Formats: sequence, structure tokens, C-alpha cells
Amino acid sequence: MTGQRSDARRNYARILAVAEAEVAAHGAAASLEQIARTAGVGSATVRRHFATRRALLDAVFRERVHALCDLAETLVDEADTRASLLRWLRELLAYSIAARGLADALSYEPLGDEGAEDSCASAIETAAAPLLRGAIADGCVRADVTVHDLLTLIVGIALATENHSDPAAQAERVFALSVEGLSPAAA
Repeated sequence: MTGQRSDARRNYARILAVAEAEVAAHGAAASLEQIARTAGVGSATVRRHFATRRALLDAVFRERVHALCDLAETLVDEADTRASLLRWLRELLAYSIAARGLADALSYEPLGDEGAEDSCASAIETAAAPLLRGAIADGCVRADVTVHDLLTLIVGIALATENHSDPAAQAERVFALSVEGLSPAAA
């Protein structure tokens, strides 16, 4: 955004603020036209700043996703690798519930998509990988579990519980039930 005119920077900031509110209210399918109207700009201006819906959603979620990535970096050196992985997954789940639309965005943005290197999904996948590798290496998570499995689990729980009267409590319950499936089989 460096080098843009001041009105373009203001438009970008206004569009992003409106998009955050619209995505929180309506999820990832928030209307781009409504975002443009509420921001007081034309649809073409929205598309100039955000060429795709994915680009807009990535911008909406970027700051918190970076915080999740930073948390993963600090947790990777913890002694209890399983607890670190589970703490990070709980934080991702909590954010997916609080920021309605992130789970939707991750569910239709398959990991490994070409052109998605800078996406939130890619950042989340990259952050989770060392945590999972550590837990597998320590033998406290099954060796066949993948990052994609874990993110699919989180997305599924977030989407399945978002309309409950207390989505956070229901999501935590379902997460706790599913965690037992991560444990290696007793010999």
C-alpha cells in the first residue's frame, strides 16, 4: 500500500473496517456490494484493492492469524509438545468461533492451493506443522495425523457449533471429545 495516494489509503482502510464488520455479521459470504455501499465506494474500488474474495478475507483475518502464528512459534519449544499443540488448536478454534467467517474461509480455501502462498490458510498450516511434528516425534500424537486433518477438525467444529446458544462451550466440548482420537493406540 506504500506509494498509494492518500485517498486510496483511506478507501482501503474504510473498506477493510466495513468488511471486518460485515464478515463478523454474515461470515465469509458477506456481500462485496454491501461492503462497497457501506464504505461509500463503488464495487470497482473494492475490487481494485481486493482482487478476489479470498484477498479480502485474508486482509480481514491477517492480524489475528499472525498472532496465532506467533503463538505457535513460542509454543514449539515447550517441553510438553502435546499440550502445546492442543493449546494452539484451542486458540485457533476460539478465534474461528469469535471471528465468524474464518472457518468458512478456511473450508473453501483448500490447503496447498496454488497462488495461496500468502493466504491465512497457508500461514496457519505453516504455523501448525512444527507443533504437530514435535508431538508426533514425542509419541504423544499418532504418526498418521496431518496438519490438514487437524485444521479440518477445527473448521468442522467451528462450523457445526456456530449457531448453538453457547458456541464456545459446545465447541470446547466437541474438541475435548475429539482429542482422544489424536492419542496413539494403547499397545
